[in-house]
Amino acid sequence: MSFLYHTFFFDPLYNALILLFRILPWADAGLVVIILTALVRLALYPLSRKAVVTQMRMSEIAPEIERIKEKHKGNAEAQAAATLALYREKKINPFSGIIMILIQIPLIFALYRIFLHFSEVRADLLYSFVKEPAHINTLFLGILDVSGKSALLALLAALSTYFQLKFSMKPQPAVKNPSFGDNLTKSMQGQMKYFFPVMVFFISYKVSAVIALYWLTTNLFTIGQELAVRKKEGLA
Repeated sequence: MSFLYHTFFFDPLYNALILLFRILPWADAGLVVIILTALVRLALYPLSRKAVVTQMRMSEIAPEIERIKEKHKGNAEAQAAATLALYREKKINPFSGIIMILIQIPLIFALYRIFLHFSEVRADLLYSFVKEPAHINTLFLGILDVSGKSALLALLAALSTYFQLKFSMKPQPAVKNPSFGDNLTKSMQGQMKYFFPVMVFFISYKVSAVIALYWLTTNLFTIGQELAVRKKEGLA
């Protein structure tokens, strides 16, 4: 597992970061982090698009799902069969969002570890065609040292997390007779919208400004990509 993680995630991303420092000698560490994060998000765009479309389609058919629940109340097998038939009819793959999450997990861990120690170049991890940069400027825009802590970037990361969650969590249609699961899901979504940004603030502030910058960039790109997908697909 460690071999696969380093071969397909950590090592390629680490070499991409060092390569950016080499080909963009004028860029500081903050700009390089933004560029690499943007490139990763663009590479994931096909999967992101599919996940967003699935989420919106699922929201659209929520009333039909509710009717199925009412029609087959007390018969879990009939509910499942009717729901799967509806998914097939609407050409919806409810698992596409899960695939996106599973792919992102090792990427997130890899980028987190890379950005955590980005100023300490590991020559033993570099590919033969990637050379060490002569210098790594950690002063973002000549103002902020991203190798240290920044309450401002941590706050921006938290705020962007809140708005990203608020934007992606579409209000669910009212359910006539909500089940315990419906109420639990709604409650968890509401709590996550406020709890997760607070957690992001404390983690990104405690670790370093570069992690906060990575989080901020990821959130902004996520919002931008979702807007682009909705506009292209004609989704509300």
